[in-house]
Amino acid sequence: MIDMTVVELSRWQFAATAMYHFIFVPLTIGLSVMMAIMESTYVMTGREVWRKATLFWGTLFGVNFAMGVATGIVMEFQFGMNWSYYSHYVGDVFGAPLAIEGLMAFFLEATFIGLFFFGWDRLSKVGHLVVTWLVALGANFSALWILIANGWMQNPVGAKFNPDTMRMEVTDFVAVIFNQVAQAKFVHTVSAGYLCGAVFIFAISSLFLLQQRHVELAKRSMVVAASFGLASALSVVVLGDESGYVATEHQKMKIAAIEASYHTEPAPAPWTVIAIPGPDGGAPSFSIQVPWMGGLITTRSLTQELPGIEELVGRAEDRIREGMVAYDTLQEIRTNPDNAAARARFEEVWPDLGYGLLLKKYRDDVGNATDEEIRMAAEDTVPDVWPLFWTFRIMMGLGFFFIAFFALWFYRASRGWLTTNRPLLWLGFAVLPLPWVAIESGWFIAEFGRQPWVVEGVLPTFYAASGLHFWDLVISLSFFVTLYSILFVIMIMLMVKIIKAGPQDKLFAAEADDQDFVIAALPVTPATKELGS
Repeated sequence: MIDMTVVELSRWQFAATAMYHFIFVPLTIGLSVMMAIMESTYVMTGREVWRKATLFWGTLFGVNFAMGVATGIVMEFQFGMNWSYYSHYVGDVFGAPLAIEGLMAFFLEATFIGLFFFGWDRLSKVGHLVVTWLVALGANFSALWILIANGWMQNPVGAKFNPDTMRMEVTDFVAVIFNQVAQAKFVHTVSAGYLCGAVFIFAISSLFLLQQRHVELAKRSMVVAASFGLASALSVVVLGDESGYVATEHQKMKIAAIEASYHTEPAPAPWTVIAIPGPDGGAPSFSIQVPWMGGLITTRSLTQELPGIEELVGRAEDRIREGMVAYDTLQEIRTNPDNAAARARFEEVWPDLGYGLLLKKYRDDVGNATDEEIRMAAEDTVPDVWPLFWTFRIMMGLGFFFIAFFALWFYRASRGWLTTNRPLLWLGFAVLPLPWVAIESGWFIAEFGRQPWVVEGVLPTFYAASGLHFWDLVISLSFFVTLYSILFVIMIMLMVKIIKAGPQDKLFAAEADDQDFVIAALPVTPATKELGS
């Protein structure tokens, strides 16, 4: 029998490293584009304040990028260490976009980041601007290929199970790249990164204005952040709606759980604003609903039903029974590879093989599963409803809050009222952590809502884990949480130090000789000037 404690610890370890890593990713994406916008303004106007702004935000971007790399590397090793059967089963599909992300996007970004930092006095204004935009392009490309890989896990298109190799293999790489789920996730995630960058710049600029420091730089940064933030906030909500619509087509159980919809409602279904779970933690005992809204949002139709959890469990039972046939047929092929009849039958039923594997949690001989075991496996396809229900509403509420927040500041910026209301400036600083709350909530919904699948409908999560021991995972999980927490504290300390120092005229010490590489890599401060001399 599968040790579910080991599986849960493996999930916790990957979740911890992924959530830590994604603290840095959205800020990297957002800052890269915004510092490119500021440098473009510098090149067009020649005003030194825009150069200082680019240098200052670029320094903070560099610290964040380094931490993102440090925390991201571990995740790739975990595919082989903690999820070895996943790597074997779908590595032919998942590995390709992951490799492209590393070879094309990451190296593109990393190479031009070096030119960004060291090329200010070696490149022309236009040449350096091109470098900065290529840094932003690399950051976005990196997100694209990761989300293509993740989107395939949510909607496994362009691939087929090969009974001879016992692996999923690519049949249409174009379909993998242009996967509807992946593209919707990409534009939504990147927009969230832009919003994160805008809030970060706005919050730090608000702090400068409250302290009456670097006022001209702060005011110009706030204008850019307010404009870019409003556009990003609108995009996040609109593209989030598109992402939800795509999920309605391909992940109906996730949508039913998000809406706490236990029973199929007549079309168009209402939208539940708030709800209280029943005594058994199941169907809501009390709810406030808006008629028709749920159907219009999720299906964009007045006639299409939104299936509830109980109906979807029934559909899962049917697919599990077909999966049992697929599993037995696969065993026939493994016994006799020349069995043409078995291969023909497998071609028809292989898409349900993953549902048959759900029974592996309860017995090894899948073909002999009882009705009770089939029902339990079908009920396993329901993720925990109430964490998803409330997390989604937190994320959605923050999305609309940011639209109102940036609309207000866009209006005030257009009137030149950036420094006239200190309570609003304190609010501008206080919103700093909220983008990460919304972003981490979104990833929780995407990944937790997919359970029990590591690849939707193809491979159950418990079946994908490596056969590690309990203490292996306890020790490694404790180590990673401790290490990542230390790295996070170090990053905060570095950023606070840079923010306290404020913008500099030069990014690197000009006094140092070329061979003094270490000294040249230090920000210009009185201490480094003395060291350079």
